[in-house]
Amino acid sequence: MSLRILAVTTGRILRQLRHDRRTVAMLLVVPVVLLTLLYYMFGDQPAPPGQPGVFDRIALVMLGVFPFVIMFLVTSIAMLRERTSGTLERLLTTPLGKLDLLFGYGLAFGLAAAVQAGVAAGAAYWLFDLSTAGNAGLVVLIAVVNAVLGVALGLFCSAFAQTEFQAVQFMPVVVIPQILLCGLFVARDQMAGWLQAISNALPLSYAVEALQQVGAHAEPTGTMWRDVAVVSGAVVVALVLAAATLRRRTG
Repeated sequence: MSLRILAVTTGRILRQLRHDRRTVAMLLVVPVVLLTLLYYMFGDQPAPPGQPGVFDRIALVMLGVFPFVIMFLVTSIAMLRERTSGTLERLLTTPLGKLDLLFGYGLAFGLAAAVQAGVAAGAAYWLFDLSTAGNAGLVVLIAVVNAVLGVALGLFCSAFAQTEFQAVQFMPVVVIPQILLCGLFVARDQMAGWLQAISNALPLSYAVEALQQVGAHAEPTGTMWRDVAVVSGAVVVALVLAAATLRRRTG
């Protein structure tokens, strides 16, 4: 992997993203709209004494889940378009390597995710009065890492799709099970043993646990940093697998 080529690739993807107004709107506006819905659904729900409010508990987790889902969808379709249009085939005839391309996607969408997470967290804390024991900056950090996880998994899954519809079909296979088993609906230690084992193998579970640690503790905990490291490791593994399975063209 060449740092110069990686930087050029990252810049190219960011320029393409900047000119795609619909994608920019999806990245920046959709999370805020969804947080608004959550606020009006759960903002007035009573909570047991000493426990965080229902909105605080759910919105905190969703600040990590929304970027993961959106980035998975956007990236899988974007890479598929690179293949179907022949752009990828032309790029790979240059000194650009597969890892340069895929890590360029990770960096470019990681920067976009930082803006997305900052906007969503700003809305949550300032508009909807989200309350967490830990620092909001840690919430943004975890949200960005989770978004890059969505990018990496989207790149990997796009290799197995031939149409945009097929790319979207990976959502219920890859994304929804992770949301169901991440601990948002049922605590992981209260799940059946086999479900808990599956949950322990899914990276989103660790991202959610890291956010919950920030919500419950004023200072960063060892568990939180371990969870961030696990998710970051999953990003690298997914990008390497995506490079190994990447095809020049579809069809």
